[in-house]
Amino acid sequence: MTDRRYNFNPGPAALPLPVLVQAQEELVEHRKLGMSLMEMSHRSRYVEELNAETQQLLLRSLGLNKGYHVLFMGGGASSQFALIPLNFLLTKSAAAYALTGSFAEKAYSEACFIGNAQIAASSKDQQWRSIPSIRDYQLDPALAYLHLTTNNTIEGSRINELPDTKGIPLIADMTSDLLGRQLPLQTFAMIYAGAQKNLGPAGVTAVILREDMLKHASKQIPLIFRYETFVNNQSLFNTPPVHAIYMMNLVLKWAVQQGGVSTLEKQNAKKAQLVYQVIDGSEGFYQGIVDEADRSLMNITWRMASEELEQRFIAESEQHGFEGLAGHRSIGGLRASAYNAVPVEACEALAAFMKEFRRRNQ
Repeated sequence: MTDRRYNFNPGPAALPLPVLVQAQEELVEHRKLGMSLMEMSHRSRYVEELNAETQQLLLRSLGLNKGYHVLFMGGGASSQFALIPLNFLLTKSAAAYALTGSFAEKAYSEACFIGNAQIAASSKDQQWRSIPSIRDYQLDPALAYLHLTTNNTIEGSRINELPDTKGIPLIADMTSDLLGRQLPLQTFAMIYAGAQKNLGPAGVTAVILREDMLKHASKQIPLIFRYETFVNNQSLFNTPPVHAIYMMNLVLKWAVQQGGVSTLEKQNAKKAQLVYQVIDGSEGFYQGIVDEADRSLMNITWRMASEELEQRFIAESEQHGFEGLAGHRSIGGLRASAYNAVPVEACEALAAFMKEFRRRNQ
């Protein structure tokens, strides 16, 4: 295990080593059941119990005890960009979106195909360098919902202050910060997240839906697209990604062992600060992309003086055991995604490498 790389991939991302070891041990024959979990029927008693246990683990980990349903779905967060307006916008006149980054804009664009989607606030004209204020936007009480992206994976920013929607349902894409920091989750009518950042491997999307939202959901769309269908069938309407749910189960238990979300958030802040301190203390050699007040703890982004220097940094980082430090192809630059499973030692090593690279190249 000593040859494992420092994994800063943005997703699929690092998984806790104890989780990987346990999954390896249980791969061929799962818990003396005579076969691999990947071979079992999703209608078997064991899989049904695993599915129910994982749902409850997620709710408890997030402090949501009553009034919410957990759904395990496919298609990633991108499928939710379409399913949300299909379920909720078709029954209302309009929905509002805060545009804080590329994925927030994609969610808005999908809603535009389905109904009247409005922009509540946007920082696109600032190249997503900051989080726009939603305070001054006059929300129509008749809106179906207000949609936020709480952490912007590509740009490296996050929302720190939630708007007062005055009763309008608040929906959030939390793909890259769910389980990574504390938020008043009872404020939200719906939360969704692709698992491949903090929850587990790619292949399953977690949807957390407040019960009352089902009253407003459309019944004019196919059953497979309805949240109500997944609620009524405990996410077993069709064959779920059983192994991905099992991996989420292990990750959630690992998170509890670490001390839960509050402890993980402190750890994440420590890790991010190690890298941000190098950026801020480099006298411009490393240049942060996002305004300091809006920086993400999960996705740390920066630029350098030239693309040639950035490519040299990436190449040398790979030679030194680092993985995934290239920025998203749409914006370039550098990015270190330090999710829950990335150890402090990885960020310490990255900070040291950045200092040494600057010394040799300044």
